Amino acid sequence: MTIHAISGYHAASETLADKQLSQSLYDEGAVIMADVLLVLHGAPHRARRGLELRVFRRDFFRYYEHEVFPATLAQSMGAHAERGHADLIDLGYGITMNLTADFAGVDRPRGDADETAQLRRLTATFSEGATLVHSTRDKEVVRAEVRAALAEFDATFYRPSMQRRRDLLARFAAGEITEDALPRDVLTVLLRNEDKVEISPDLMMREIAFYLQAGSHSTANATTHAFHDVVTWCAEHPEDDRRIRSDPLFLQRCVHESLRLHPASPVAERRPVCPMALSGGAHATPADRVVVEMAQANRDTTVFGPDADVFNPHRVLPEGIPPWGLTFGTGVHTCLGRDLDGGMQARPDTDPATHQYGIVPLLVKALLDRNARPDPANPPTRSSHTERPNWGTYPILFDH
Repeated sequence: MTIHAISGYHAASETLADKQLSQSLYDEGAVIMADVLLVLHGAPHRARRGLELRVFRRDFFRYYEHEVFPATLAQSMGAHAERGHADLIDLGYGITMNLTADFAGVDRPRGDADETAQLRRLTATFSEGATLVHSTRDKEVVRAEVRAALAEFDATFYRPSMQRRRDLLARFAAGEITEDALPRDVLTVLLRNEDKVEISPDLMMREIAFYLQAGSHSTANATTHAFHDVVTWCAEHPEDDRRIRSDPLFLQRCVHESLRLHPASPVAERRPVCPMALSGGAHATPADRVVVEMAQANRDTTVFGPDADVFNPHRVLPEGIPPWGLTFGTGVHTCLGRDLDGGMQARPDTDPATHQYGIVPLLVKALLDRNARPDPANPPTRSSHTERPNWGTYPILFDH
């Protein structure tokens, strides 16, 4: 087996878009990730992605940003702001997990703190299982924890959520309710189209668990990175502090720059489905691995300038280069939640009043509006159970 490393921005972009390469980063995490949308390839991937894209339309993102998110934010952040302190990792997970549960199709009938804590714990376990390739813990121990968490999730959250949707779909088929009364989420779409995709009951459950962890894990981490980058920049560039707090388009640009520097995974891995020539001319076979160094590609000085390694929201980019680089991927495996997390890229004629900003920029704005700042007495720490450069704790204070 040969490992082919791809690090330049353009070579990485071309490699990620190559349909002769299948996803392989999550092979270690098959306990939860086997055959979920992210790892499918070819016709099965196109079929399931086509169905699930029905949920991820632009009007859906606008609905979540303007209707669902404000209520979730007020409920989750209000109590922390009143107390005057929080850990941003837990706060971010709590907010994003509830949002992700809504579009995945996971009901929380009680809506109390204990229920949220239980789902948060299960989601964290799913995330560790999905990213097992980068775990520093005993992998068999993690797999056992994931199996137990999936069984608990199935009994407590998934099966009741599935049954409620089946009942609603039966009522819809009988003409008792209109389509507007059906939940707008991934689980409902899958249940309505079971005859169009090959998906077992166990896989459907894991598909929903995958959405739950993928959305909350990446969004919570991205929010923490972005908040850290923004407050650090403001401390060093006080002339931008007022603009960041008053100009939401500039704040979104700051978040996009942070997303570029901190992709959810520092690498992507692919496996050739047939003998092929890679970008640059190297020959690869199905026995080989192709490692796309995302973090390095996003810091390519020939694309992002000589200061590509540092946070600079005033960065001028070449035509056609997104400000977040390759963080959301490209090609058939582009992240479905890109516009939900980062919003739409602003243009010179963008109207700030109607623009879609994305959940991460709105979360950072909400923190700044409440005068959140890092706790000087409790500095943040890096996560110790993964090789990914994530924060493990990030204590913050709210100044009233």
